[in-house]
Amino acid sequence: MGKTGVRYRWVVLAAGTAAQASTSAYFQGLAGVGPALRAAHGLSLGGLGLLLACPTVGVLATLLVWGPVVDRYGERPTMAVGLFGAAACLLGAGLVDGLAPRAVLLGLAGAVGASVTTASGRAVLTWFPSDRRGLAMGIRQCAVPLGSGLAAACLPPAAGRFGVHGVFFALAAGCLVAGAAAVALIREPPAPPRGGAGGVGAGARATGGAAARAGSTRDVLRDRRLWRLSLAAGLLIVPQFTMIAFLVEVLHDGRGMSAARAAVVLTVAQAAGAAARILVGVWSDRAGARMRPLRALAVAAAAGMAAVAAAVGAWVPLLVAVLVVVAAVTVCWNGLAFTAAGELAPPGRAATAMSFENSANFGSAVLTPPLVGLLITGVGWSSAFLLVALAPVAAAFLLGPLVEPSGRRPGPRAGSRARGLAAGAGDLSFVAGHPGTGPSFGLRARSRAREAANHETGRACVGDPGHGRFRVRATGGDGGPRDADGAR
Repeated sequence: MGKTGVRYRWVVLAAGTAAQASTSAYFQGLAGVGPALRAAHGLSLGGLGLLLACPTVGVLATLLVWGPVVDRYGERPTMAVGLFGAAACLLGAGLVDGLAPRAVLLGLAGAVGASVTTASGRAVLTWFPSDRRGLAMGIRQCAVPLGSGLAAACLPPAAGRFGVHGVFFALAAGCLVAGAAAVALIREPPAPPRGGAGGVGAGARATGGAAARAGSTRDVLRDRRLWRLSLAAGLLIVPQFTMIAFLVEVLHDGRGMSAARAAVVLTVAQAAGAAARILVGVWSDRAGARMRPLRALAVAAAAGMAAVAAAVGAWVPLLVAVLVVVAAVTVCWNGLAFTAAGELAPPGRAATAMSFENSANFGSAVLTPPLVGLLITGVGWSSAFLLVALAPVAAAFLLGPLVEPSGRRPGPRAGSRARGLAAGAGDLSFVAGHPGTGPSFGLRARSRAREAANHETGRACVGDPGHGRFRVRATGGDGGPRDADGAR
């Protein structure tokens, strides 16, 4: 990818982040105008909850369907259909007055908007190399709190001035703008980025002869690694949505803090979580891994929920500090799991794999608040939080056997070694490993060293992987080749 492509990938990321934020605004941001919706339709709290759940139900119904569509047709047309379709549904919701048609239109907005989640994630995978993908996906994941936060700030004034109709018109306008940006700016990368896509599953849409070698949706559904990853992600959603749904309640009902102050704590926690998503993405890039950080975060989430259980009766400022830190820990892992799903995908099925993983997330997100609410009612705050801590423990065990995709590149530590060898030898690559033992550092470093050497000189390399040895072919100062052998 040339310099223009390297720069343009950030434009694609910005357009994808804006698209995700516009859908998150009505997926999660409508709660900010809950009182106006209750007044408009005469709803109880339970009825309001059902109305707000309509977009999520639509997402669950279609998310797995959109994955193969994105793999087949690409990101731009799919995002255009999703965003313009969502805008039409939200416009309709603003034009009608009845509760039933408004609920149906919200469900349809969720169903078509689900395409944006998968398509914007696949765009990151195809445009960014593996050693920048964690950062990029972390930025893109910040669209979720960004969109819901902007909705919480902007929709109540719109409801006060224009009524409930104005709320839906504003949401429709946001989707229209994001859709126009996607059509204008989203495109396929001119060539696969250096470092690949973490496996051919993350590559661009298969065409021609590549289509014959592409995987199928059945391959995704049969992949035990993706099942493990998706189930683990669903379990990690439990502490995440426990914190999102009940942080205000534990401070307000449990400790007597005002609702306004508790909401400020939630806002701070969400901001900390957004920053943590980016930091975790950078961490995974530096580590050259997704699974190891995921396992570590699962353990941290379990320890954090246990800490919350212990702090429920503690000094309120201490409880607030614990809640903010634990909330950030429990929300920062999503980008890693989403990226790992695309990198583990069969050839040409990155979007399908990502939608599969995300379906488990949304399913768990729907079930967690009511079930944890019943748990809190039955056993109290501390015991409920301790029981929630069991979910990330189970997730860590599920993630245990998973290894990094063979296409992943090593992080900067391994990469710096390869680059250092390349710098010292000029034209360099090496092969190391034992036959039948699977990927090793040597095999991963081979591709990194070859990249570094070929980028500088365009020369080839030779090696003997069968005997665990490498051979360096360097160009000396006199222009003649120099070979050197060494053991792994």
